[in-house]
Amino acid sequence: MRILIIEDDPLIGDGLKRGLRLLGYAVDWFASGREGDQAMRVVHYDAVVLDLGLPGEDGVALLMRWRHTNQTLPVVILTARDSVESRIAGLDAGADDYLIKPVALEELAARLRAVTRRVAGKPEPVWRHGELEYYPALHEVHWKGQRVDLTTREALLMELFLTHPNRVLTRDFIRDKLYDWDAEMESNTLEVFVHHLRKKIHPKIVRTVRGSGYALGAEDVGI
Repeated sequence: MRILIIEDDPLIGDGLKRGLRLLGYAVDWFASGREGDQAMRVVHYDAVVLDLGLPGEDGVALLMRWRHTNQTLPVVILTARDSVESRIAGLDAGADDYLIKPVALEELAARLRAVTRRVAGKPEPVWRHGELEYYPALHEVHWKGQRVDLTTREALLMELFLTHPNRVLTRDFIRDKLYDWDAEMESNTLEVFVHHLRKKIHPKIVRTVRGSGYALGAEDVGI
């Protein structure tokens, strides 16, 4: 999952970026709506954490503009504005959730998982694909009832395939979802991750589509 943070307070912005990265997410942080807006034009984010008191364009105005241009990206407002009127204005502008600073990192991560699950059409706490079960809150995979020992990055790659079960994912798409601009990905890293998923779960859990990328294996794999 790749998250965009738009927050002008450097302590909060950097803290959120570092904390969410430790949880395995790819995170880009910008201090103004203009910078965040530009980033959204080149990266397909999974969700936005948006402050309201931004320099230049206010967060609510920014959000309303996104919604008026049919931008459906999930947005979680994180702000110090705790009045009922501010909450109503933020939600009416198109926010998917509204949190008051300060917030526990674990709660923010849970809210992000919730809004992205709804958008992906997977609101249930356990995702199933044949004999495979995935617990997004824990980044945990079970195969035929047994837990599979995956790294966080491997689990997030499996989550990405499960989010798009009928789609061929290009290498560029996968890279953009798993890595932010500050991280470097070696040329063979993705192939190594796919190899590990096949070795730890099943050789056919991920299909290679030559010339295109990778796709999730059939549901009857392992039967």
